[in-house]
Amino acid sequence: MFDVARYLERIGAGAEQSLAGLHRAHLEAVPFENLDIHLKRPIRLDPDAIFEKVVLQRRGGFCYELNSLFARLLTALGSPVTLLSARVATSPGSTTYGPEFDHLALQVEDGQDRWLADVGFGDSFTEPLRLDTHDVQVRSGRGYRLTPEGDDLILWRDAPGPSGWEAQYRLSRIPRRLEDFEGMCHHHQTSPESIFTQRRLCTRLTPDGRVTVKEGMLVLTRGTVRTEQPLPDEDAMRRALFEHFGLTLPARE
Repeated sequence: MFDVARYLERIGAGAEQSLAGLHRAHLEAVPFENLDIHLKRPIRLDPDAIFEKVVLQRRGGFCYELNSLFARLLTALGSPVTLLSARVATSPGSTTYGPEFDHLALQVEDGQDRWLADVGFGDSFTEPLRLDTHDVQVRSGRGYRLTPEGDDLILWRDAPGPSGWEAQYRLSRIPRRLEDFEGMCHHHQTSPESIFTQRRLCTRLTPDGRVTVKEGMLVLTRGTVRTEQPLPDEDAMRRALFEHFGLTLPARE
């Protein structure tokens, strides 16, 4: 089923674009969203089902869907890709992390360079980060850095506060397969402890900021200006999903 041309059309990109260009185009076109979980639709780690949902149905998804699909595109375009497991920080500013396979990220080889790519984390770096440096790397005006912790790497981002940095996740460099993530994919869809079962979320990057629809609120960011508009009922939320993401969803069970 995989069709490079249809995928590129979905994200508004060309095969000649750089890794950074494809990464940003994906983030601007495809939302990070958990809506199927709240529609009681099981998310299967089946590559063709993911392609059908994200490309043909023009939906979004969460990390296991979006990053595994992006890996297929990059592989088809000639870039070697390795699936990596990451453990997400349990709260902003925390240095404790969730379980293995909590998050799926990508190592991409592009020429002589190795990069961390991630189109499935929501609000994070807009273009890939070099994996083989511990220097600060600035993406869309925000600093990121990778520091070693045993055999792993900690991804940090610049943040307000006394420390100036907060951990996003702890990244293992061990190559993984998509099926390795099945247990945590099921957990995130079913456990009351999962953030994905607690509220609906749909968010994507825009050329000058971000647009997010969550329970009861539409959040628009343009540059440094953030505005919040209440969504007082289900109809208002569905109108916002259609206006900003082109999504028309069936009624929840």
